[in-house]
Amino acid sequence: MALTRRELLEVATLTMAALGAGRSWATPWQLLDRADNSDFYHFPALGQVTLLHFTDCHAQLLPVYTRESQTRLHHDPHHRLPPYLTGQAFLDHFAIDSGSLAAHLCTPVNFVAMAQEIGPVGGMAHMATMIRRTRAERGHDNVLLLDGGDTWQGSYTSMLMAGDDMIQICNRLGVEAMTAHWEFTYGASRLLENVGKLHGKLLAHNVGDSEREEPIFNDYHLFEKGGNRIAVIGQAFPHTTVAHPRRVIPKWSIGLRQANLQQTVESARSEGAHLVVLLSHNGLEVDLELAAHLVGIDIILGGHSHDVLPQPMVVANAGGRTLVCNAGSNGKFLGRIDLDVRKGRLVEWRYQLMPVLPRFVPAAPDIAHLIHALREPHEAMLGQELGQSETELYRRDNFNSSFDDLIGLALCEELESELAIFPGFRWGTALLPGQMISREAIYNQTAISYPYVYRRQLNGAQIKDLLEAAADSLFNKDPYRHQGNDMLRATGLRYAIQPSAAMGRRIRDLELNGRALDPKKVYTVAEWAILGDERMGQPVWDIVARYVARHTPIRLRPMPVIKQFL
Repeated sequence: MALTRRELLEVATLTMAALGAGRSWATPWQLLDRADNSDFYHFPALGQVTLLHFTDCHAQLLPVYTRESQTRLHHDPHHRLPPYLTGQAFLDHFAIDSGSLAAHLCTPVNFVAMAQEIGPVGGMAHMATMIRRTRAERGHDNVLLLDGGDTWQGSYTSMLMAGDDMIQICNRLGVEAMTAHWEFTYGASRLLENVGKLHGKLLAHNVGDSEREEPIFNDYHLFEKGGNRIAVIGQAFPHTTVAHPRRVIPKWSIGLRQANLQQTVESARSEGAHLVVLLSHNGLEVDLELAAHLVGIDIILGGHSHDVLPQPMVVANAGGRTLVCNAGSNGKFLGRIDLDVRKGRLVEWRYQLMPVLPRFVPAAPDIAHLIHALREPHEAMLGQELGQSETELYRRDNFNSSFDDLIGLALCEELESELAIFPGFRWGTALLPGQMISREAIYNQTAISYPYVYRRQLNGAQIKDLLEAAADSLFNKDPYRHQGNDMLRATGLRYAIQPSAAMGRRIRDLELNGRALDPKKVYTVAEWAILGDERMGQPVWDIVARYVARHTPIRLRPMPVIKQFL
């Protein structure tokens, strides 16, 4: 499929004017006549300050394929707003042409064909070029680069180096502040050691020492940019201690802490902050709820849920309004928001969600050299091809995706189990049909600090209880109770689900391999990363690697876990 220059320019921007808040300006296609291939990422600037934001890159140093979610359910079946829009509904809401590259970048529509056409996305060396161009255009002292967390986890090198590879990269990029989530899984002592290596600040108002009752990190930091004082408040993932083994940070407490956040906003304002930015790892649904209840936050730059927002959501509250932005995952996007501040007040803004497309953006040579140096000792092992997939492999859904199915089948076979259960991790890259499955591709789905797989015996009632607990985290009517996790992956199970039902009543009609699940019968279950269990076993990546080698080429039939949405 040939792409016209107009299509490329349209998608390379994904730019939305500040609807209802900013002045009008030339749309991407109106810029076509005076733009060439080197000008795809040049836009008229606004105001004195530019914020740049990326989040949830999950330690992906190189360009990757990444697919957006097919299913994103709300507890109310009539809810029709982000982040619960996918596919055509998402395109309709944001007025995006279903045949455009924008549709490919924001939804799974026509994913394989478009991915084969434009190639992989992201890559830290390519993002570096975009960051540096913006600083050159706007002036270094007028640009603030922020990282929303989930940066030090998700690849083999980051797991091996406990995040040190990404720290080196982010220092080169000039990241000035970040917050955290998966960073905590390396343990408290290593996290603090890593923080000491950062050139920027790790901010988290909601993390404390539960024994000493004192904060671990700074709540916020005041930056001077464009003649304005900008307070950046950090909000680490509030459910870290229940979403991961408690042993990784046994003496720290983390929570949402809305009242403390409001006090922190007021403290920042009392110190003369003209703008207040919340750098959040809550997930979009939680950020929208916070924005409606808190006063004094101008902008929330969100993360955790990996949502793509082509334009900010404007949330009204008692103090005025808050802009809520999200910039996707895996380094696919760099968010940019230009701000016009007058007399200490935000009066206009202009937002640009800029895709990192290596086909059009060259790599920064020094960052590319550093990435090569970090990866070179491991390239031979990571590049080892274990087999080929004839199926599109990805992990991005409320329920099972194809890479989840591959992992589950491997666990069941190797551990001789009737079913496999593991968390619905949201991170992970995609493989196109026909691509080789390398060891690196498997690490990109499994690289965590608690990788062990084991067997145990559970009766049918206990299996249902595990699913009900996960469903309550996903579909609770109180957004603050959402951990952001997708449903547990349960290979071999099928069930009906009613998201609007009460806790314990959402899951029904369970079947295991075509037969009704008996509440009293005991089943052999292969588990990976289920919380609270510290038993040692084989690392999951070795099991999946052996399965791929035995069964190549991989041909996965659809394995729908949901029989019916009630």
